Amino acid sequence: MFEQTMIVGWAQTDLNAHLRNSAYLDMCSDVRMLYFEANRFSAAGFDAQRFGPVVLTDSIQYFREVRLLDRVRVTLRAAGQSEDGRRWRLQNDFYRPDGELSATVVSNGGWLSFEDRKLRIPPAPILDAMNRLVRTDDYEVLPGRRR
Repeated sequence: MFEQTMIVGWAQTDLNAHLRNSAYLDMCSDVRMLYFEANRFSAAGFDAQRFGPVVLTDSIQYFREVRLLDRVRVTLRAAGQSEDGRRWRLQNDFYRPDGELSATVVSNGGWLSFEDRKLRIPPAPILDAMNRLVRTDDYEVLPGRRR
């Protein structure tokens, strides 16, 4: 399973010194991009091929708080994908230093063409990387192109 350890910084906390909700989403984006880079597809690679990941919806479920300077382990798993790979659902789980699950973020998105601003089928290396992700127990095949 792909995972990264992140440190909660001052700018990522709210008034209560807890990891703020938008910081969870920022960390999800960082972990996704680190996964693609680890699979030989960098941010520059997306730019060169004129496409990239786009999030359409995020859902966050909170369980336990995370505080300033905590080291959180963030995992990345596939929760769904369309047959052509154009659409995806990814799940990030956040674990506190004591190992307790802090939050789960489910993101629905796809691969956006920079030219026509529509979802496109990703190139083979990206599709391969997506297919190598560990799947959630509730993984599902997503509908293809919307009409």
